Amino acid sequence: MRKALLLAATAMAGAVVFTCSCSTSFTQYVNPMIGSGGHGHVFVGASVPFGMVQAGPVQYNTGWDWCSGYHHSDSTIIGFAQLHLSGTGIGDLGDISLMPVAGEVETTRKGLVSKFSHDRETVRPGYYSVVLDGSGILAEMTSTPRVAFHRYTYPDSAPRKGVVIDLEHGIGWDSPVEGHLEWDGDRVVKGYRISTGWARHQEIFFQAEFSVPVLDVELFDGVEPSGGNSLTSRKPYARVWLDVPPKGQVLVKVALSPVSMEKAAKNLEHELPGWHFNTVVKTADKAWNRELSKIDYRTGNPEGKMIFYTALYHTMVAPSLFCDTDLPDGFTKYTTFSLWDTYRAAHPLATIIHPEKMEDYLQTMLDIYQKQGKLPVWHLVDNETDCMVGNPGIPVLADMVLKGYAKDPLQALEAIKQSATRNERGMDLYREYGYIPYDMDPGHETVAKTLEYALADWCVAQVAGMAADTVAEKEFTRRSKAYEFLFDQSTGFMRARSAAGHLREPFSPFRSSHREDDYTEGNAWQYTWLVPHDIPGLIALFGGPEAFVNKLDSLFLAEGDLGEEASPDISGLIGQYAHGNEPGHHIAYMYAYAGQPEKTAARVRQILTTMYHNAPDGLCGNEDAGQMSAWYILSALGFYQAEPAGGRYVFGSPLMDKAVIQVGDGKTFTIVAHDNGPENYLIKSIRLNGRPYDKFYIDYKDIMAGGLLEFEMKTP
Repeated sequence: MRKALLLAATAMAGAVVFTCSCSTSFTQYVNPMIGSGGHGHVFVGASVPFGMVQAGPVQYNTGWDWCSGYHHSDSTIIGFAQLHLSGTGIGDLGDISLMPVAGEVETTRKGLVSKFSHDRETVRPGYYSVVLDGSGILAEMTSTPRVAFHRYTYPDSAPRKGVVIDLEHGIGWDSPVEGHLEWDGDRVVKGYRISTGWARHQEIFFQAEFSVPVLDVELFDGVEPSGGNSLTSRKPYARVWLDVPPKGQVLVKVALSPVSMEKAAKNLEHELPGWHFNTVVKTADKAWNRELSKIDYRTGNPEGKMIFYTALYHTMVAPSLFCDTDLPDGFTKYTTFSLWDTYRAAHPLATIIHPEKMEDYLQTMLDIYQKQGKLPVWHLVDNETDCMVGNPGIPVLADMVLKGYAKDPLQALEAIKQSATRNERGMDLYREYGYIPYDMDPGHETVAKTLEYALADWCVAQVAGMAADTVAEKEFTRRSKAYEFLFDQSTGFMRARSAAGHLREPFSPFRSSHREDDYTEGNAWQYTWLVPHDIPGLIALFGGPEAFVNKLDSLFLAEGDLGEEASPDISGLIGQYAHGNEPGHHIAYMYAYAGQPEKTAARVRQILTTMYHNAPDGLCGNEDAGQMSAWYILSALGFYQAEPAGGRYVFGSPLMDKAVIQVGDGKTFTIVAHDNGPENYLIKSIRLNGRPYDKFYIDYKDIMAGGLLEFEMKTP
């Protein structure tokens, strides 16, 4: 994070300042409400790029569409928490909630709740505000990487003015285990919160400092009053009563640390020693502007520009910082790795526009490997959740190694190999049979598991080849062919097999039963294509390009009953293609491997223009920590890394007129789409640095070298 955001950090006006030489305001094109409705599950609030803090509202209602704590259909708030997830399909975090109050309130969910109206709510990168109905309090917030900064404006008529610190409530699966609050007798309340949920054991420490005198602090264990200046319990609350001047405001700085209250205090001192709220708002805007300016995306479509920059914004909420300012491990540590989602596009995008982060990402993953004996699967606040199937950390690490970011490729290879040879999550069965038999694994989803392990094994083989480990290269290449065991020639689908080799019957390619069948959040139509590492091999199984293309055409046309038990993640349907879920994100690009790039272009342009909108319900599925948006960004630029690692970005259909990408070391890669338009969505010809270019993809090294890529567009 220091490399990305603190290049010239100095304490000016009491805030960490992020330098940015760009004169254009790219933040004006961000609408953070995109994805806050429907099933988008995005975070709504104030943060800086990749920051530890996400300060924003938590609503009274709960449920799947409140995984981030907020849904646009709701009009209630119970507090403003300092940590949130964005776009996930499971809710967690929501820690250290503050709620400004005007008068006595009960320390319960119902006691704290307030109504609000979207008409009196504002959100933009680095800033959030809302007026709470009833009390009339204006709540505003911004942040630095590790400090949330709140400003509350109270009506003079309020009988008492205060803030409730709530360590009971979180979001989704979160449940409190132990919380601690202590008041120093002056203006500081500090403490910690330990909880369990998706992250089985989460610890977060904080220090809250108020800008006005604190008259009194009342501590509660749930609803029961507790005397003294400190309290440790499962459901601790503090009612902090304040001496607010007439027409005055209250500022609250809430610093976080994953280590201790003392470290939180040091983070506060380092990042936000002063009280200049408006300056911090501007600083946060500059931080976002600097990151958004890495792609100067030019189009005559204002809505398209808004969608693009909001998508880019959403890719930078996570991964999030998970270390203190002193960098005790010697590198900047991150968390919130939604790898089953993000290995497909978000991380390949990051290797282009955030090359300065790759060393820290790589070191974070190796550090996790050292601590838990395997690469992360779905890592959250220092916890391995083991959520989702496969070995998704392997493609991410392999991609960085193959692109030259590993100082020690052999160390990375060892981590990758060890992660692929553990006796857990069906891997023992996978090695024994060459696939995972449906009658041997009580966890179900054996087709999805086998296919995910196979593509990860291919990634192991690529790194082994790079490291001249011929034995490992040969073995993992063999394992990567596991998909062949599952392909049923008679139906043309990937199907589950028993230990004896028999296909599961009865079979429907349409039906889906969430977590109870052979696929993960999908059906046979969607999973038959999950061979992104060996598309030529899959084409051969179908009997050649013609049969492959015919079947692929059918995917986008087939209609059938998914069943009552189908996962809600199967969304954004075009026929049976489900853009609302990640396993199919590469599928439209497979046509190009079969010699039909025009069909890739047609489907990519269709998805770009029908599945993304400038509206709260503007995403066709979960944002999934930036993956849904990363697909849009890469595809709108005209290419996509269809393979899980290695850097071949397949051409599709660019949506913009021109884009200038900052690729590091002062170099730019410019993309121009001549004669582009709604009808001119096919690529007629390509030039790279002025020379004709005839490949159906572009290599990562050619992008990062800087230069000019030109598309001549045409009608069908």
